[in-house]
Amino acid sequence: MHALMQGVPIFAGLDSQGLDLLLQRVQEMTAAAGDLVIREGELGNRFFLIGSGSVRVCKKFDQTEEVELARLGTRDFFGEMCILETLPRSATVHAVVPSTLFSLPSAAFYHLYKSRPEQYCILLLNIARDLSRRLRHLDEAFAARH
Repeated sequence: MHALMQGVPIFAGLDSQGLDLLLQRVQEMTAAAGDLVIREGELGNRFFLIGSGSVRVCKKFDQTEEVELARLGTRDFFGEMCILETLPRSATVHAVVPSTLFSLPSAAFYHLYKSRPEQYCILLLNIARDLSRRLRHLDEAFAARH
């Protein structure tokens, strides 16, 4: 699990103590193809890292106006906004194929903040960079359609 997390961009730069603090609270789960992992509009406080498999991230899931925002695979993650805010989920995520997911509650990140604030700052900077990258990708996709 340590090696998996080290290969994830938002954990880049965290030392082994920072990673260990998070790993103490990680939970493993499996999702069959078609299983919903999170649903748009629901409250949620867990971050997810994909250990294996693939998921789709969609707005208006299973409706005629459904929009696929992304397909994510091994070492990708979702639910990172719960680290920053306590608003309802912004999209639905469902497994495309059988998948192994690792999740962390938002409280794990708060514990990192209280215990190792310098490590938490690195994590937040990495999240900001990734959110910026994802927003840029969506902007380009939107501009290509209009």
